[in-house]
Amino acid sequence: MEQCPMTMNRRSFLGCTLTAGCTLSLDQLAALGQPSPKRIMTVRGWIDSDQFGVALPHEHIICDFIGADKTGNHRWNRKIVFHRMLPYLEELKKVNVTTFFDCTPIYIGRDPVLLKQLAKAANLNIVTNTGYYGGANDKFVPKQAFTMSVDDVAAQWVKEFEFGIGDSGIHPGFIKIGVDSIKNENDPLSDIDTKIVRAAAQVSQQTNLSVTCHTGGGFAGLSALRLFLEEGGKAKRFIVAHSDNHGIAINKKVADLGGWVSFDAISRRPLKQHLEIVPEMLKHRADRLLISQDNGWYSVGEPDGGQVRGYTELHRSFLPALSKAGVSKDQLEQITEVNPWNAFAI
Repeated sequence: MEQCPMTMNRRSFLGCTLTAGCTLSLDQLAALGQPSPKRIMTVRGWIDSDQFGVALPHEHIICDFIGADKTGNHRWNRKIVFHRMLPYLEELKKVNVTTFFDCTPIYIGRDPVLLKQLAKAANLNIVTNTGYYGGANDKFVPKQAFTMSVDDVAAQWVKEFEFGIGDSGIHPGFIKIGVDSIKNENDPLSDIDTKIVRAAAQVSQQTNLSVTCHTGGGFAGLSALRLFLEEGGKAKRFIVAHSDNHGIAINKKVADLGGWVSFDAISRRPLKQHLEIVPEMLKHRADRLLISQDNGWYSVGEPDGGQVRGYTELHRSFLPALSKAGVSKDQLEQITEVNPWNAFAI
């Protein structure tokens, strides 16, 4: 169904709904005085909690690392990528995963049309994003972003949420950003990273979308969260990605501020490391922990997409090991279902 623009008045809302059969956003429902249930926007539309199930909050299907000035969907063949990646997504049925957050941002290979094709074929909830990735020394930030204001950057992302990405009719379900490393906890982020975080805070306030922030280290993640709060964002809408090596001290600070700590390198690092840090974080703030693998992906420019890492290792190896180590069934459910829902649902 088509989604009504958010700038319509009450009469236009009702006319759009009754005559065109389009759906209303959560903000539009609120404007009409209607209750707004929590939902998540996938590439196939809104889903409710009973459709969410077990989730992987940080994975990738396709990535192109050539840079913002050269990338584009002319660089890959959707049909080839589709057939290469579909079997890996279909494997998720065997471990009961139903929702998949694709964290590939614009200018690194985001392709909402491909994601929708895969979501339909695999019968999987796939969520895509809006935002800019400021990590990797800004290789993936478009040139115009450096001269745009925070408000202008935010307006671009809000437009994608309201009207869809390009002409695809597909809407983002979260914001993906990236920031480069800093040397000390109180050091400022770079100018462009500061702009990106401030824009993310503005967009999150306007849309209630959550932010997944790639970090160049724990100091940068904590600094980005503090900046996000300074700009008026809500801590419960901010996820510090790649927290696996940030250390318990910084992870506790993020969690105690209300942000989310994401251990998303499971299966990419020795199992022993995560069997130590996950229980430790569960003891401190079980309600602020996310786990995933940062796996995939079809690498554009490499023969046959390069070496793809599958998405099932977390459920086939790590969770059974956690259970054997004494983590309860309720806590396993919390970090694979409850926490991802609470982190992203709006």
